[in-house]
Order: sequence, then C-alpha cells, then structure tokens
Amino acid sequence: MQLFLCPFCPPVPSVLDEFHIRGRQATIELARAAGLDSTKHVLDVGSGVGGPSRCIAREFGCRVTGIDLTDEYCRVAFMLAERIGLSRLVSYQQGDALNLPFPDRTFDVVWSQHAAMNIAYKETLYREMYRVLKPGGVLAIYDILAGPAGQIIFPVPWARRPETNFLVTPDELRRLLEESGFKILAWEDTTSAAKDWFASMAWNIQQGGLPTLGFHVLLGPDFQTMVQNQRQSLEKGRMILVQVVGSK
Repeated sequence: MQLFLCPFCPPVPSVLDEFHIRGRQATIELARAAGLDSTKHVLDVGSGVGGPSRCIAREFGCRVTGIDLTDEYCRVAFMLAERIGLSRLVSYQQGDALNLPFPDRTFDVVWSQHAAMNIAYKETLYREMYRVLKPGGVLAIYDILAGPAGQIIFPVPWARRPETNFLVTPDELRRLLEESGFKILAWEDTTSAAKDWFASMAWNIQQGGLPTLGFHVLLGPDFQTMVQNQRQSLEKGRMILVQVVGSK
C-alpha cells in the first residue's frame, strides 16, 4: 500500500491515523497512565504514520521518537508533523523493533500500541525495549491479546491467516515482561470498552454509511469483514484488550 500526501490537503484526521481500537481516546488514557509530561523523551515502537506520537507531543509536550519497519510510513509521519508545527518535538526513523538503533538507557518512556501482534520474537522485542529504557523509566503498552475461548476469526487488520498472527495470552505477556526485567505497575483489561467502541462504530456505519475517511481507506475491500471478525472475536472471548504500565 502506498500513501500520498497532497501539499494542499488538510492533515490526516485522527479517525485515520490513530490506527488502533478506540483510537484517540485509548492514546490519551495510556499517556495519562504513563505520566507523560514535557520532561519525557518517548520512544514509540511501531509508530506507523505517527498519529499517537503527534497526539502525545501536542497534548503533553513530550519529545517523541517514532520507529517503524516501513520507511514510507516514517516519511509520511514526518511530513504531517511538519505540516502541523510539531517537527521540533517528534522525529521518525525506519528501523527494526528487534534491533532498536539506539544506545542503552536512552528513553524515559517506551510506548507501543497494537504493534506486538505482528512480531513473533517477543522475547527479543521486550528485551530491546528494556535495554533502551532509562533506569526508573516507564513502559506503556496498549495491545490485543489472545483470549481464553480459542483462535480468533480471520481475516483481521493485522493478519489474514493464522500464520501471520502472533497474539499471546495475558499470562504469557506477564511472563515475557517480567523475564525481560520489567516490574508491572498497572494492568487494565479494556475489553469491555473495546466492545462498546465496536458497537458504536457499527451503529454509525448502519446509520450513515462509511465516512469519506476511515480505517476502510487503509484496509480496502475486506474492511467490513475484518471489523466483524474483530468484534465477534471480542464478543466470543477469543481476544482481549489490555493497557499495561511497567517500570525498569
């Protein structure tokens, strides 16, 4: 998929660049839980086109470095940051979350939303997050996990087939984080709020159809199937949502 930015068009709205369940609201909740403020330097792992990083830089005054495997996402994210006057606070670079291109103990906060489900080698992922975090620093995660009721229904936005789905259970995530050295400070199951969000999305689409801009622009013709599968997986207990805050 290619992304194009017209120099005369408005910046991408939050409905499109907050590419995770519950969008902007979930970003603000995680930022508050992590205690973000203007003194913090945040690493956003899996930053995509930069919606969350721009949001927290603007709302909390923190400095944010985004890293994503897709170079085009990084270039679009930086162009959007320049367009809205945030280039002094946010920067982006292409890189691998399993081999973060930063020195040890660089960041006050390591942040990630809906990225780990695409990464198979989670032991390496969380060890790298721990390595680049300063002593006393904060880990902030908002992610989808495997529920107790069996395999999720495919396709979903991050995986069309089981072979590209890398969800772990809550117990597995706790173990991975603790074995990497993190102390878990807060763990909140946000599945109920996610169900409400999907119900609201479905009602809005039923009443007014798809908006001009929305997730369907990125997901293409399978959008409605993917959304229905996510919602059914939530309702059936096959996937859950968590917000986790830890420390080094």
